[in-house]
Amino acid sequence: MSIVHQYPLSTGFNTASTTSEVMSGIDLHGRTALVTGGYSGLGLETTNALAAAGAHVIVPARRGRIARSMLDHLPRVTVLDDVDLGDLHRVSQAADHLLAELDSIDLVVACAGVMATPRRPVGPGWDYQLAVNHFGHFMMLTRLYPLLARRGARVVAYSSAGHHLSDIRWHDLHLRAGYDKWVSYGQSKTANVLFAVALDEIGRGEGVRAFAVHPGKIITGLQRELSSAEQTTLGWTDASGNVVGHDFKTPSQGAATGLWAATSAALDDRGGLYLEDCTVAAPAEPDGEMDDGGVQPYAVDPVAAERLWTLTAAITACDVNPLRRQQNRP
Repeated sequence: MSIVHQYPLSTGFNTASTTSEVMSGIDLHGRTALVTGGYSGLGLETTNALAAAGAHVIVPARRGRIARSMLDHLPRVTVLDDVDLGDLHRVSQAADHLLAELDSIDLVVACAGVMATPRRPVGPGWDYQLAVNHFGHFMMLTRLYPLLARRGARVVAYSSAGHHLSDIRWHDLHLRAGYDKWVSYGQSKTANVLFAVALDEIGRGEGVRAFAVHPGKIITGLQRELSSAEQTTLGWTDASGNVVGHDFKTPSQGAATGLWAATSAALDDRGGLYLEDCTVAAPAEPDGEMDDGGVQPYAVDPVAAERLWTLTAAITACDVNPLRRQQNRP
């Protein structure tokens, strides 16, 4: 794998840029987009913006009724019911349906995710946050890879500054030796970045390019597992639930980087990068704080990306082609 280069670009956008600004002049008529989590929070902002630009947007939804109530007014949006990213059988069924129905997928924005959940093992005892945030997306996109390769898709994986909280726990992937909800979240967000690095390396020969993004700090439904007291202790809200952090973004500002990653011509012929504030993030300072921004070297390490890809392919029994599946079979 090639070395990943994290050099910020001058893009004309910044931390305050909104979805309407980054999508100005973008025409997506005739394009098909897949947006996981596309009916709430930043995913909803993303779906609205892509549909407004003319794309046909497919939204896999665990809660189909709620998704339709949010999206039925948009004529170019299709909701795919009962897709729980923590249930790989459901993910496989959804992929089969899309493979039968679509000729290609041009854009993927993987917004769906969970954060700081209690221990909640799924499947054969997998860590819940890793399963939802990483395994489910890995299976869906590797199964759908023929559609991505048809016209050279751009894939955007939502990560977070939370990746600073933990590298991959290679010795204890599912935190069986001791569970910490923030370590679990951090590992899953690192996995999202490494997935983008590996997918870009695998797919670039067929025009598939992948990016990971940190959307910034935004209060959305992602915080639903945290009590009001916890959010106040973290300095996010006051005792009345009002946002008090000076560096929080609006949902439109939060969704802007993902949409820029999905559509910007400035990223043509690039990939495998971690983005924030509508540009390529710089490497994190060795002694810096998580809120200082940047990307940790372990999250964009191509050797770790290949290692995690191989491990996840074995766990999920999925890969981008039959030869790799056979090579990675446990």
